[in-house]
Amino acid sequence: QVQLVESGGGPVQVGGSLRLSCVASGDTIGRYCMGWFRQIPDKEREGVAGIESDGSTSYADSVKGRFTVSQDSAKNILYLQMNSLKPEDSAMYYCAADSRPQLCKSSADNVPYMKYTGQGTQVTVS
Repeated sequence: QVQLVESGGGPVQVGGSLRLSCVASGDTIGRYCMGWFRQIPDKEREGVAGIESDGSTSYADSVKGRFTVSQDSAKNILYLQMNSLKPEDSAMYYCAADSRPQLCKSSADNVPYMKYTGQGTQVTVS
């Protein structure tokens, strides 16, 4: 099974940018669909972005045009480039992976339900 470790979060000013990374080990990311979701305390998980093994992507409406998900299969790393950050983007960000066909449908909404997740990285925008 795949293990996921996120990094790259931190404090950032409104309008700034961050790039999150998710290093995968134990398996190759090409076998999975992957994505990012975020969560704030006492709130449900929110799918942010998803990416299929063929590279097709999907985004939540709240981040379209500002966030970009990508993957480097050679390095086994998933990225989330976040631009024009807003205070409402503040959350713990998690990467996730799954191989079940019902979840790998290029929808950011599916990402919070993926089987494998990391420990998260905190993003604070102020």
